Amino acid sequence: MPRIFTPKPEWLRKKITPSSHQAMKSLLGEGNIHTICEEALCPNISECFSQNVATFMILGTQCTRACTFCAVSREKPIPPPDPLEPEKIANAVLKLGLKHVVITSPTRDDLNDGGAEHFSKTTSAIKTLDDLIDVELLIPDMRENDTALKQIALSGAKIIGHNLETVPRLYNVRKGSGYQRSLRVLRKLLEFNPECITKSGIMLGLGEQDDEVIKLMDDLLNVGCRFLSIGQYLAPSLHHAAVVEYAKPERFEFFRRVGLEMGFGYIKSSPYTRSSYMAHEYLEE
Repeated sequence: MPRIFTPKPEWLRKKITPSSHQAMKSLLGEGNIHTICEEALCPNISECFSQNVATFMILGTQCTRACTFCAVSREKPIPPPDPLEPEKIANAVLKLGLKHVVITSPTRDDLNDGGAEHFSKTTSAIKTLDDLIDVELLIPDMRENDTALKQIALSGAKIIGHNLETVPRLYNVRKGSGYQRSLRVLRKLLEFNPECITKSGIMLGLGEQDDEVIKLMDDLLNVGCRFLSIGQYLAPSLHHAAVVEYAKPERFEFFRRVGLEMGFGYIKSSPYTRSSYMAHEYLEE
């Protein structure tokens, strides 16, 4: 069956202005630093880069899985972690004057610890330079490796995120992952460190039903997750999963309101919301 192309509605026509990226790209280029903003083709890149805000991507730019919604590269071979990367990231954070920084990575199933030590070293490098900086980690499932998850939980990060992405029925788009496994990951992070805050994120537009989303939110609350981001799925290319629906802004507001009534501490929900978009707002509330 051929794909049906529907023009983006007015609320999804955010403009990208490459001229606003130059200062950020220059700083990142100095240390060969990567961002998920660039690798995942984030539509908010111009807005964030123009404000000297970026979500750093450690452990390379190539993923070992093949999620059909994601623009991150799956090319091989995958290089080993750069031992100098934690210090490079910390120095960039300091230069940018960030008080809340988000660190993420591609899935690295080729590493025994999934990259947990590298996450921990990066967090430590930032906190060593300025302990007042809030570090937020957005991690893969680490294949539910308890040792790796404990290291992440005790790394010094204030918020640790792991995205469910979508409802269980649609998990065919999330290759190599499992809905229940991801819930267990979030639960274990809090078991290893009750002082950390856990966060998750999902996309609308893949064909999910309202009752499925509400059940997902209930599942997150049951494992102690209190922060949630909800955004619109946008297909990176014709080779990725198709957009089934452009959810209206009212639907995002509905889930935000329902989720807060259910017990979430903070929910950011809008068509352009992404996991790390305006991440500092979660703690401010």
